Amino acid sequence: MERKPRFLCLHGMRTSANIFKEQIFKRWPDSILQNIDLVFIDAPFPSLDDKPTIRGFVGIDDLFDPPYYDWFQFDQEFMEYKNLDECIDYIQDCMLKLGHFDGLMGFSQGAILSATLPALQKKGLALNKVPQIKNVIIIGGATFLCPIMAEKAHPPGKNSCKSLHFLGETDILKERGIKLLESFVNPYVIHHPRGHTIPRLDDKGVLIMQKFLEEIQKGEEKEKEDVIPADE
Repeated sequence: MERKPRFLCLHGMRTSANIFKEQIFKRWPDSILQNIDLVFIDAPFPSLDDKPTIRGFVGIDDLFDPPYYDWFQFDQEFMEYKNLDECIDYIQDCMLKLGHFDGLMGFSQGAILSATLPALQKKGLALNKVPQIKNVIIIGGATFLCPIMAEKAHPPGKNSCKSLHFLGETDILKERGIKLLESFVNPYVIHHPRGHTIPRLDDKGVLIMQKFLEEIQKGEEKEKEDVIPADE
């Protein structure tokens, strides 16, 4: 029996693992969910603000109960970050504790991290105690605005891990999400008509995601073949 690709799932700003899981399982069909193993974790820092204050982000208070969590904090210009190193160490600890993962899947703030960590890891700047991240699913993601962080995390055409990106037509992060594509080699892209949200998958989206998961599976099978010793 083939092992399903296993992803560590990083939720958005001021939400939680339970919220992310509920959104995914309500909006994605069984044909996808039956072929992927998703592990959801809470971010390490409780959200401090009563309401999100950034223009364009909609609060989820009326839809989901607390507690809410953040991966890291930032200033209003998105140029300075607080607790980012602690956050990355926490993610590594979770990966060590929870076992092997084939990749990361994130939404919004979690997507920014998921898109950032493979390049930082390859440079030896993060996640040095776990295997190299080979696959990412980016939902409503974006590049870092800080030029120093962007240069480290998003070198053009240098990120060779397989990637699947969800781009919303009216997403406030759409422009930076498109920019993010430039740092990946041959990215898969699912376009949807909505904004900064986790969309339902239409038939075309399902086919693209199935192809992405099949490519991961083929890569795993090839690696197994490569380590099998030849008969003497």
